[in-house]
Amino acid sequence: MNSMLIAFRKANDGSNAAPGYHMAKKIIKLVNSVGNIVNNDPVIGDRLKVVFLENYRVTMAEQIIPAADLSEQISLAGMEASGTSNMKFMLNGAMTICTLDGANVEMAEEVGNDNIFIFGMTVEEVEKRKHEGYYAREFYEKNAELKQVLDQIKNGYFSPENPELFHDIVNSLL
Repeated sequence: MNSMLIAFRKANDGSNAAPGYHMAKKIIKLVNSVGNIVNNDPVIGDRLKVVFLENYRVTMAEQIIPAADLSEQISLAGMEASGTSNMKFMLNGAMTICTLDGANVEMAEEVGNDNIFIFGMTVEEVEKRKHEGYYAREFYEKNAELKQVLDQIKNGYFSPENPELFHDIVNSLL
């Protein structure tokens, strides 16, 4: 692989987990475990970094938001409370990749579809999918890349010291 063809990128993820929120803590642990593998990979580790921002809050956001190139707002349509961080990212020049959820809907109306990258289902499509039946395992079985990622998580690729550590995450997805 020609390393000159790969631009340096850093993926930041920041949040807080309430003390009793088991799944959120597991997801944070998974992000850190993926970061450990990616950041130490001999081929890509000097070009791609995964960083989890602990105790993400307003004072940290004041430093992170102006430096961001991309804002990902990817909740399932109809499921996320509307916030303002996505607006702050956009006002500071970050490109927004998002689903049609929360304030993203109003942002898209104001800036136009040429200035925001929207994907995923609408609220109506989500409701229709729920009504018709949604079986995550079908997507898992049909998509080789998705299957590989979930299998790596389940088989302990990101947690070799405790291969069963993330079983509950995978089980909740399937």
